[in-house]
Amino acid sequence: MKKFLLCAAAMATLAAASAVQAEDRVCLDSVCDKVSLFGVSADAAAPAGSGWTSTEAPKYGAWGFDTAGMDTSVKPGDSFFRYANGKAMDALVIPSDRSRYGSFDLLRELSDNRLKVLVEKASASGAAADSDQGKIGALYNSYMDEARIQQLDAAPLAKDLNAIRAIKTKADMARSMGATNGVFGASFFGAYVDADGKNPTMNALYLFQGGLGLPDRDYYLKDTFADKKTAYEAYVARMLRQVGWENSTQAAKDIVALETKIAEVSWSRIDRRDDDKTYNPMTVAQLQKYAPGFAWSEYLKAAGLQKADRAIVSENTAFPKIAKIFADTPIETLRAWQAFHTVDQAAPYLSKRFADAQWEFRSHTLQGAPQQRARAKRGVSFAEGAMGEALGREYVTEYFPPESKAKMEKLVGDLRSALRTRIQTKLAWMSPETQAQALAKLDKFGVKIGYPSKWRDYSGLTVDGSDLYGNVVRSGKFEWAYNVERLGKPVDKEEWGMTPQTVNAYYSSTRNEIVFPAAILQPPFFDPNADAAVNYGGIGGVIGHEIGHGFDDQGRKSDGDGALRDWWTAEDAAKFKAQTDRFGAQYDSYEPIPGSHVQGGLTMGENIGDLAGITLALDAYHVSLNGAESPVLDGITGDQRVFLGWAQVWRGKYRDDAMKQQVVSDPHSPPEFRVIGPMRNIDAWYDAFGVKEGEKYYVKPDERVRIW
Repeated sequence: MKKFLLCAAAMATLAAASAVQAEDRVCLDSVCDKVSLFGVSADAAAPAGSGWTSTEAPKYGAWGFDTAGMDTSVKPGDSFFRYANGKAMDALVIPSDRSRYGSFDLLRELSDNRLKVLVEKASASGAAADSDQGKIGALYNSYMDEARIQQLDAAPLAKDLNAIRAIKTKADMARSMGATNGVFGASFFGAYVDADGKNPTMNALYLFQGGLGLPDRDYYLKDTFADKKTAYEAYVARMLRQVGWENSTQAAKDIVALETKIAEVSWSRIDRRDDDKTYNPMTVAQLQKYAPGFAWSEYLKAAGLQKADRAIVSENTAFPKIAKIFADTPIETLRAWQAFHTVDQAAPYLSKRFADAQWEFRSHTLQGAPQQRARAKRGVSFAEGAMGEALGREYVTEYFPPESKAKMEKLVGDLRSALRTRIQTKLAWMSPETQAQALAKLDKFGVKIGYPSKWRDYSGLTVDGSDLYGNVVRSGKFEWAYNVERLGKPVDKEEWGMTPQTVNAYYSSTRNEIVFPAAILQPPFFDPNADAAVNYGGIGGVIGHEIGHGFDDQGRKSDGDGALRDWWTAEDAAKFKAQTDRFGAQYDSYEPIPGSHVQGGLTMGENIGDLAGITLALDAYHVSLNGAESPVLDGITGDQRVFLGWAQVWRGKYRDDAMKQQVVSDPHSPPEFRVIGPMRNIDAWYDAFGVKEGEKYYVKPDERVRIW
């Protein structure tokens, strides 16, 4: 099952745990130099790359929207994104340590600044070594001890590399792959534990395809990424050479050839987001017969999953093909492949020659970032990645006012009411039978705001302030053990998939819940002192987006209890698909940079969420007026301010390489089209801005997409 998020990021060494956190939720953003670049105050707006250290939330204009950032020389129908944000976009300079920068990144920098205060406080606290404060401080100190890290150089890798060199058989390699869950190394297949899609009250084992070191299969198969593939081979050889691996140049060729074979049989990302296609339960015995050539029992035992007698196999038809590739690959190539991925993942926690090499390829070559993030920032991120909820508890105490939660609860109620009204009165295409089921699902929506009702216990995590490499490994094992422990047990409904300091939000289909961490509840998304219309367009649109995920092309497949089942009439499903096909075709036509098109099929869920979000936000704003006239501010009407509030949220730029990666691998559309795409299908937007036929993004009324 998928969760629908706004954004995602994770430590490489906690990739397995991060996969768990990402599979059953869908989020708002993928993750994530002038003072006016976002229309915020001079004290708060300096970009990340300039060493901004403010812990104060930004402020946008006099009433929540930066009118100075608009470019009113552009007609709204020619580009509403430019109309709302043009001058701000012209002034925006992506900081040198970033491959993208926008509203999410600005607030992520704010969270980082606040966390830095908390981490440095823990570092200097002298707290007991076994306390959360003591552990947070020790994690940060171990990362910041550059002299010791330089002195050790490649020494921390020795034990892992020796173990890889000792692998003699394919069964040994399968065990090695299983043992990498939560620690350094890689596997042709991945595993995680989460709610069973068809029995969402119980946790089950999921297996998914892996094996690739580049961001997507397209990087191996399409000519547009040929230069990246060539650079990848050189990077593989460089990393192997730095640890003294024999025949590193030939090994790199063999590794890239191996991964290319895996890419050729891998599922597309469009298929991988299909909840029906990816729900394929098998017993372990059935899996062994279905995908022979890989020692599944050895893999599962090494991963600590030996008790599992059943797994939900995601990309099922790829499994036997990848297992055959494994069986046919010489053991020396598999050893070199495992060694490279171990070094690649460990590199950020090793000496400068490793950390710099990894950054140069992963961040500079693949995404275009000119400069590496400051070490202190990386150190804060490391401590947060290992003990996120412990820091989140401190974050909430310091930076999350209780009144924000209360106001959010009202906004969520308004948006739910707006969808209820639309389902009951405005969806002419939906039959009474499907309508009743949709309302039943809406009634069961769960809502979490700000922070968890109970916090993670980190008492079982051992931290050593002089052992960075060991801290990373122990943190990864701790997270993996936490994940494995859930197998076969009831789902914990109080558990969160994000920390409070995360600038994002998500919908979980198996839990049928929407979740809004504390850090997103500030400008430009939410400002308690801003105009109500702007708040409805900002955080109201986000709320509507997450609610909309419950009824998008994948979320609609699960019922109010979170179970994957078809509750639609065949006729309604066909009408829904006709609209989404038209919607997807619109997005297929968008070209954010020459030669790189948005994939309507890949971004469909997020696009439906955006369309639902701003539509519901506008309805909810109207209801909030209680029949009164909406005020006009600086000549801008209430409806216009709702739409502008949504557009302001998506101010942001990408470097070209980062954008190329975004369109092939990310289910979120580029920022420009998260504004333009929904608006051109909403009648009220045409009325609010007088959009006329002949303008670039005008759509005839009978051709506009009308879903929720």
